[in-house]
Amino acid sequence: MSLVNFRDPAVLGDPDGRRVRPGVLYRSAQPFPAADAAIVAQLRACDIRTIVDLRDTSETDPADWAAAETAGIAVVAAPVNPVTDGLAERMRTMATAADLGHFYVLMAESAPTAVAAAVEAAARPGAVLLHCAAGKDRTGLLTALLLDLLDVPAERIVADYIRTAEALPQIFAGLAERHRTALNDRRDLHIPAPLLEAPAEAMTVFLDIVRTRHGGAASFLPTCGVAQETLIAFRAKAALIAG
Repeated sequence: MSLVNFRDPAVLGDPDGRRVRPGVLYRSAQPFPAADAAIVAQLRACDIRTIVDLRDTSETDPADWAAAETAGIAVVAAPVNPVTDGLAERMRTMATAADLGHFYVLMAESAPTAVAAAVEAAARPGAVLLHCAAGKDRTGLLTALLLDLLDVPAERIVADYIRTAEALPQIFAGLAERHRTALNDRRDLHIPAPLLEAPAEAMTVFLDIVRTRHGGAASFLPTCGVAQETLIAFRAKAALIAG
């Protein structure tokens, strides 16, 4: 079995190869059901040496990445809890794609430690894999911040983000199987429609707010505790100079 929603954002985020070095940053959903030999081979083929797990501890299972860790691939926990008090209220009132974009901003702003841990891991030698549960929301905002740090145009970041829509049926099937018991106990569970999609407007709004409120990723990430040395290291590892 291979990872669902697995891709290199440089493919659409920078198709001309002018800003992002391919084979440095990958994204995916969580493994369904757990990493096996095939997934380890997939990671090794891409030289992925570090996995950044953005899920909250309530979502994880020690078996998820056990095979990868046994193979010597580091797993960095950078938990972002999407249902803290403030975020839960915003989720309950979410109705539009723009609301989802605002939600992404709040998630990023409310989890500076996790954001910093993810960026620091991304600057390590070798390729890095970012993932959450679906590989859409938390993974999407972290990927967007890293691409923005490399000056990838907003429209290219959005183009990569919306690719997750192709994998959503498979993702939802995997999540339903994993959480079948919990879902059976919560028949009244309401998931806002934008969370079931990967709308372009959500990522556009997220990037617009990060740039207007924080001055872009290069200014926002230090407020999360990311050292300038880390930003320089990631750029040196991932960036290409336009010819």
